[in-house]
Amino acid sequence: MNTTSQRKGSSMATPEEIRQRVEQADTARSARRAAAAQQVGELAQRRTAIAEQLEDIERQLGDVLAAAQDVIDVDELAEFTDLKVADITHWLAGRKTARTKRRKPTPILPGTQGDVSRGTSASRTSTAGQELSPHEHAVVPMSPRGGSSVSSLR
Repeated sequence: MNTTSQRKGSSMATPEEIRQRVEQADTARSARRAAAAQQVGELAQRRTAIAEQLEDIERQLGDVLAAAQDVIDVDELAEFTDLKVADITHWLAGRKTARTKRRKPTPILPGTQGDVSRGTSASRTSTAGQELSPHEHAVVPMSPRGGSSVSSLR
C-alpha cells in the first residue's frame, strides 16, 4: 500500500496528494492506451500490406489461368497441382469480375434527346390520351407474346 494511505488516524489526503495520485494513475493508463493504439495501428498497416499482396497474387493467378485455358482445363490443373477445383475456379472468376468496369451513365443535358423535361405532350400521354406527369407510367395491354403491361414513357 501507499505510505500516504497508511497514515495514522483519520486524516484525509491533501488536495496536492489527490492531484498527484490522479496524475500517477492517468500516466500509467495513458501509457497503456498509447501502447495499445500504437500496436493496433502497426498491425493494421501490416494487414493492409499483406491483403494488397494477396489480391495481387490472386489477380496474377487469374491471369495465368485465363491465359492457359486453351491448353489445360480446371479439372486437369487441379489434378496436377493438388489444388481444389473451387479455388482455381474462384481465382479465374475473380479475375474476370475484377476486370469488368461499370460504365458511368452519361448525363442527360437539357435540350438533348434524353431530356424529357421539355418533351411534347404526345410523349407524355397515355394510350387513352390522358396527360401523364413525367413520373407516371402508362398501362399498355399485354402483347400476345407475354410482354410487359407497364411501360415508362419517360
